[in-house]
Amino acid sequence: MNPQNSRSELRQAIDELRPFIKRAAFLSLFASLLILASSGYMMEVYGRVVTSRNHMTLAMLTVMIVGVYILMEVLDWARGQLMHEASLALDQHLSGRVFNIMFEASLKRIAGGSSQPMNDFRTVREFLNIPVLFACMEAPAALVFLALIFWMNPILGWGALAAAVIQTYIAWLNQLSTQPALVVANRSSIAAQQYADSSLRNAQVIESMGMLPDIHRRWMEKQNEFLNQQAKASDAGGTFQAATKFMQNITSSMLLGMGAWLMLNEGLHGKTILMVIASMLGGRVLAPMVQIVSQWQAIVNAREAWKRLDQILIALPARAPSMALPAPQGNLTVENVVAGAPGTSAPILKGVAFALQPGEVLAVIGPSASGKTTLARLLVGLWPAFNGKVRLDGVDIFTWDKTELGPHIGYLPQGVELFDGTLAENIARFGDVDPVKVEAAARAVGLHDSIMALPKGYDSQVGVEGATLSGGQRQRVGLARAIYANPVFVVLDEPNSSLDESGDAALASAITQLKSRGTTLIIMTHRNSVLAVADKILILHDGQSRAFGPKDEVLAALAKASQGAAVATTSTTSRPAA
Repeated sequence: MNPQNSRSELRQAIDELRPFIKRAAFLSLFASLLILASSGYMMEVYGRVVTSRNHMTLAMLTVMIVGVYILMEVLDWARGQLMHEASLALDQHLSGRVFNIMFEASLKRIAGGSSQPMNDFRTVREFLNIPVLFACMEAPAALVFLALIFWMNPILGWGALAAAVIQTYIAWLNQLSTQPALVVANRSSIAAQQYADSSLRNAQVIESMGMLPDIHRRWMEKQNEFLNQQAKASDAGGTFQAATKFMQNITSSMLLGMGAWLMLNEGLHGKTILMVIASMLGGRVLAPMVQIVSQWQAIVNAREAWKRLDQILIALPARAPSMALPAPQGNLTVENVVAGAPGTSAPILKGVAFALQPGEVLAVIGPSASGKTTLARLLVGLWPAFNGKVRLDGVDIFTWDKTELGPHIGYLPQGVELFDGTLAENIARFGDVDPVKVEAAARAVGLHDSIMALPKGYDSQVGVEGATLSGGQRQRVGLARAIYANPVFVVLDEPNSSLDESGDAALASAITQLKSRGTTLIIMTHRNSVLAVADKILILHDGQSRAFGPKDEVLAALAKASQGAAVATTSTTSRPAA
């Protein structure tokens, strides 16, 4: 296997940021080393200015050190800009992909079918700009400071090295103590947020039936689990943070005391200032580790976000570009499909097969849980089949690029979802709004007059999830969206469940218009009003096809079967007892 191809998609995206990270690391190292200028300034002031009492020398040294400090700030700003550009590059590379996998995961009913992948991506991206990463970049400078302390005196060097080892050990203990609790807290926080989001989507049901106290109790259980684990990690982390700061402070004082002892024993060659500089450098040796320990939670959060994001990117790899296909004509073939919900092995549909020509209308009827909605999802390529294929013009509709196929398909699910925007935008599927086509779709479903009665007409906002519209209006808008721009294949799942008589009439009229244009239509329904415009009927029962054929033949067969059942029942009930 090519090592290049064995890397995960997220790892490849981060690898492309190496030029930014390398330049930022170089600037961090250079800026950290400039800290030595303050020690040099101190040595020159004590060694040259105090003895010579030369004001000009002091002024020049001061100007130079101020220039160094300004340069350090400029380098720090440049480093921040580089990492900001890196985060923008990462966003440009992966944000679209992460946005798409949220929907794909939801369709396939796997973990990640929520906004969590985007939250994880934001955490990974923001990690590129947090101080703990800059502390890691500054760590190599600590080795230079340690080498300088050794140069001053090996005893001071070994003392600083011992402090660094202890500090590293404290960081390791911090990781062992806090990571498990932080991981659990992170997961509990996600669970609580998802539960709250789900509750908000069902706010009307919760409020109307007085469920809020119980829903709140369930949410508090999840929230308390998060808070308890976070408190446990915080308590342990606080102890280790205090220990790291203690080590940093005591190291500076220890090196100062050791320097004084060496000075008394002529171990620093009579340079009193060296013991002060050694004390300062000792604190700088430990500074990166102190920063890492104090922000360990950010590291754990970023690492967990990385794992989750990496897993879902691997589970849902990007689809390879496919060859462009000609626009479909509407020839539909369903080939003995066996299918169920993604992520399960239990079949809902069991060997369903039929075919339709362009311009034909099929009504699919059957009791609840007979498989109508599952069939609708297969027909538009939302769910894959366990066995068999759904083909449109001979092409597997599930593998057809939906961006390419979508404009030729119309779909109205049972639960109509509208999006925050105008009526025109919703009908036009949030593409380029063609006013003529939008109005034509609205007129076809009998919605135009209602829209024009609104103050802003087609520019009226529908609100979040269509909150400003009634159930019937939302269904009509969804129907207008499904038939916008005259698609060649339309699937309607219970399109008249929220419609009144006028809505039923408008639906029948719209189906008739589409049929006259050669559109292939499939309608899942419980209501007989649609049967009048159907050419064929498919009867589903327990996921199996019980009858399929021209409408009159199927209805006649049903009527005959009903008469036979009625005769059999009458014969049984009228038979005298033995």
